[in-house]
Amino acid sequence: MHEPASAHVVFGLDPLWLAVSILLCVYAVVMMEKFNRAVLSILGAGLMILSGVLTQQQAIAGVDFNTIGLLTGMMVIVAISQKTGVFQYVAIWSAKLVRGHPVGVIFMLATVTAVFSAFLDNVTTVLLIAPVTLLITDALGVRPYPYLFAEILASNIGGTATLIGDPPNIMIGSQAHLSFYDFLLNLAPIIPVIFLLLMGLIWWMFRADLQASDEHRRLIMEFNERDAIKDVILLKKSMLVLFSVIVGFTVAHQFHLEPATIAMTGAGLLLLLQTWGQPLEDKDHAYEGVMAEVEWTTIFFFVGLFIIVTGVEHTGAISWMAERTLEMTGGDFNATAAAILWISAIASALIDNIPFVATMIPLIQGMAPSFGGDEMIVPLWWALALGACLGGNGSLIGASANLIVAGFAQRAGHPIAFLTFARHAFGLMLLSIVVAHVYLYLRYLT
Repeated sequence: MHEPASAHVVFGLDPLWLAVSILLCVYAVVMMEKFNRAVLSILGAGLMILSGVLTQQQAIAGVDFNTIGLLTGMMVIVAISQKTGVFQYVAIWSAKLVRGHPVGVIFMLATVTAVFSAFLDNVTTVLLIAPVTLLITDALGVRPYPYLFAEILASNIGGTATLIGDPPNIMIGSQAHLSFYDFLLNLAPIIPVIFLLLMGLIWWMFRADLQASDEHRRLIMEFNERDAIKDVILLKKSMLVLFSVIVGFTVAHQFHLEPATIAMTGAGLLLLLQTWGQPLEDKDHAYEGVMAEVEWTTIFFFVGLFIIVTGVEHTGAISWMAERTLEMTGGDFNATAAAILWISAIASALIDNIPFVATMIPLIQGMAPSFGGDEMIVPLWWALALGACLGGNGSLIGASANLIVAGFAQRAGHPIAFLTFARHAFGLMLLSIVVAHVYLYLRYLT
């Protein structure tokens, strides 16, 4: 149970409505994309404390440091690993494996994106794969949009499969105490089905664009993927640490360890190995370079968001929402799971799925007593994860990875229009949710 909201709110305002107003204002301005979202969330968090909704101690207690540690640790590991060129190597090798045929190239690049998104994270994956895709499509003499479109969808689909693949899953796993193995066992089985279905439909939608001359295909075969590898020794160190971290995730639950501990330990080890034997001045320079690669905007956005949601939860607003949701579904578990899945999908297509999931987590936790406790509501977490992660495919603003790819396309002179993307993507997203709904029903709700 949460403590009652503070009676010392400024001007004697109702703390519930004040907290909800701060939350909605931050969400609205974030959606406008006129200001840095980390700045907005930190300001909103500050208002929660300054207005008296929360004390500073309550605000700090509301920050999920497991999520923060896991994100930061994986960002450090990937920042070092990407310096080796291994991700670009795999992308070029994949294109050559299918001898530069556009249909094969789009499928292979999407597959690489989905796999990397599952075991790294989808934002980092598209940062690494999108530039190589533009290089390959330029050599093929084809329009890059279908390839980038497929990679956007693949990044969100692949990221759905694991605990570390998509930020919403990291948040859900931390708050619901679900392990890497739990996500792999419960979500991964349906992901290949959704991926193959959507890739087949993407081929059908863009089949006229997936043509290239023999001359252009020869250009692809002239690429030397080995040129992408910049540091073989660092590559071996990075792959050893990355493999160890993923193994650590799978066994952490058995040893009562949190994923943040595994990720941060791996990050520290790789930072040490990266500069082993170098002078202290060179080590410090290397560390500063790695830290500059960490997405601090995302980290601070999460910190502020956790505090804002804690303020809303502290006032009892989320408990009230949980009660209203149960009334709407008549307390029926199957109807509640379906509502969470579909509302999450539609909402995540319209707003960034991270703040939406941050609000939904305490709402679902508030439903636990009505359904018999924490263990009984586990299918609701899978409904939220599937809806939020797959729903991110519905529009360009649905997930951070989408906007990153759009940014690369814009700079390369191939802008992706918001409505064009939505016209192609929204229907595919809805179809993926239909498949997810059937999967949830057959596996958990019958």
